Amino acid sequence: MPKKNHFETDAIRTQTPSTGEREHSTPLYMTSSFTFESAEHARAMFANEIEGNVYSRYSNPNTDEFIAKICTMEGAESGVATASGMAGVFGCLAGLLNQGDHLLASRSLFGSSHQILSQILPRWGISFTYADTGNPESWESLIQPNTKMLFLETPSNPGLDLIDLEWAGNLAKAHNLIFVVDNCFATPYLQRPIDFGADLVQHSATKFIDGQGRAIGGVIVGSETYMEKIRFFTRHTGPALSPFNAWLFSKSLETLAVRMERHCDNAEKLAQFLGDHPHVEFVKYPFHKDHPQLELAKKQMKRGGGVVCFEIKGGIEKAMQFIDKISLLSRSANLGDTRTIVTHPATTTHSKLSEEERVSVGITPGLIRIAIGLEQHEDIIADVEQALL
Repeated sequence: MPKKNHFETDAIRTQTPSTGEREHSTPLYMTSSFTFESAEHARAMFANEIEGNVYSRYSNPNTDEFIAKICTMEGAESGVATASGMAGVFGCLAGLLNQGDHLLASRSLFGSSHQILSQILPRWGISFTYADTGNPESWESLIQPNTKMLFLETPSNPGLDLIDLEWAGNLAKAHNLIFVVDNCFATPYLQRPIDFGADLVQHSATKFIDGQGRAIGGVIVGSETYMEKIRFFTRHTGPALSPFNAWLFSKSLETLAVRMERHCDNAEKLAQFLGDHPHVEFVKYPFHKDHPQLELAKKQMKRGGGVVCFEIKGGIEKAMQFIDKISLLSRSANLGDTRTIVTHPATTTHSKLSEEERVSVGITPGLIRIAIGLEQHEDIIADVEQALL
């Protein structure tokens, strides 16, 4: 039996076979279509009798390599790359749910995911119910006869609440639900939901997978049983990832492990600083000593990730002052960059939620989200410190 490689080795050595040019690094395949050797070859390709590339909306060597790497990292059978993370979320939902189906979702979701559930799927007769992250005992009672899917993200955006993946996996299995996890915050380096029973894992590759704020993309991986249906949906509706962005993401995965270690180192130090600051009401970080789910974080995550959130004393007025006083760090709505980013979720990423909806998931007027970059941690802390004064 061949020796199993480590995560970092697979991230680097999973590669498209080289061409006759014997290139060491995978080249860009910037082509919209591919040629056929003969009329019979074309017929066999379109009949799915043989494998190969036909059209880059369907497949491309660059997207194939990117998908193969994520599948290896997540322990998945197959996958699909999409034009954005939200295209990935939508592909999971629209590719598998039908009119009359019901979806059970964790209440703590990214703002755009909430919009799909509440504004788009109901137009097609697909209903949903939110389950409270802090009250898992209630989830089973929310499952209906027509419930087909359990959809969640952990850690949540932006409150960094955790859901026990093993428990959720057992719940989904007991009720024959498709179990989908948005693993964007943790990345496959820190957390592998499939190991705990997930059927599908979705990522916004725009975030830590790219890691440098350059490109937009997404990816869905998991059981071939479900990926076949999702692949059909994405192939014909067209949310294809460009070969160039796939090439960028695949190269970025080669450094994911070392980058995430630095993100986590910096985040732990910032969380410790904020936890002791007199102008901070509380700090939340999965591996911080005060996180109420610290033991769960250690059970299912390798480290705490690259995002810290905290409640500033003084509410929205102080929150706005803090963000305006930031000097070195970036004011942006993105995350997972080499540059540390400061965000006020209530007025940006989750502003389309009602006040009641925001409060229900812990998004208060004074909540600040900091996506930790790769700068020297002393410089990150110094900028945060001066902005808190």
